[in-house]
Amino acid sequence: MELLLFVLLLALTGVGAGLVGSLTGLGGAVVVIPVLLIAFSTPFPEAAGTGLITVLATSATTGSAYLRDRITDLRIGMFLEIATVPGALLGATFTIFLTHANLDHALLIALGGVLIATIPGAYRRRRIDPSVPAAPDARSVRLGLNGSYVDESGRSIPYQAAQTTPALGVAFGAGLVSGMFGIGGGVFKVLSMEHYLRLPMKVATATSNFMIGVTGAAGAGVLLAAGYIDPLLAAPAALGTTAGAWIGSRVFPGLRNQTVRLLFLPVIGALAVEVILRGVGIS
Repeated sequence: MELLLFVLLLALTGVGAGLVGSLTGLGGAVVVIPVLLIAFSTPFPEAAGTGLITVLATSATTGSAYLRDRITDLRIGMFLEIATVPGALLGATFTIFLTHANLDHALLIALGGVLIATIPGAYRRRRIDPSVPAAPDARSVRLGLNGSYVDESGRSIPYQAAQTTPALGVAFGAGLVSGMFGIGGGVFKVLSMEHYLRLPMKVATATSNFMIGVTGAAGAGVLLAAGYIDPLLAAPAALGTTAGAWIGSRVFPGLRNQTVRLLFLPVIGALAVEVILRGVGIS
């Protein structure tokens, strides 16, 4: 009975995380991991491994819809994965190394800092005007990093990737954060595509949803090989997060606005502060 209650509570946590994640534009892992650490006293590497599994589940659910609607740019996504996958492999390796060195508290403090750093980016999501395209660099032209999508009014909006070098740098950092802390790092991926590649927000968001699954698989593979993914934690959390994300995207589409972010992002901030306090030994 206690095991059943534990699984149920974990699944409900996943539902809430998926719902909050979909409404704020952040992945559910940014809620699942702090809750695992705070409420369930889960060791950090196992919490990170569970977070990566929830990222995989969310990406498989939401990413397929964007692919069906032909919004995701697979070419640009796979180009950026050249940087994010090595970053995720390195980040997961760092987590294992620091855990073996008994530096879990440092990981908690760093995780709290990363969670706080995602909040401003979630507030300031802006659309880059597709009618004013940026000049592409030579690599973008050579690789054909361009495309188009159909907006809500039925117009075809063309785009061409711009500054690929800084975008790859930010993408590597996003992969490092994802593999090290178990979060999707979608805010940072979207930053690289909107700010440097100058992609329309819709394309950047859809492509990021595809990318977090690939990045999550890379980091999860390292943690799985090290024995830090517990199916008893990962399965109910992933199922719950998927259900929550589906509810948030299908049942409450009208709630996706700045007001909802103002309500929920402070919750993520509070979780981040609690994680930091635990890391310094105060809580």
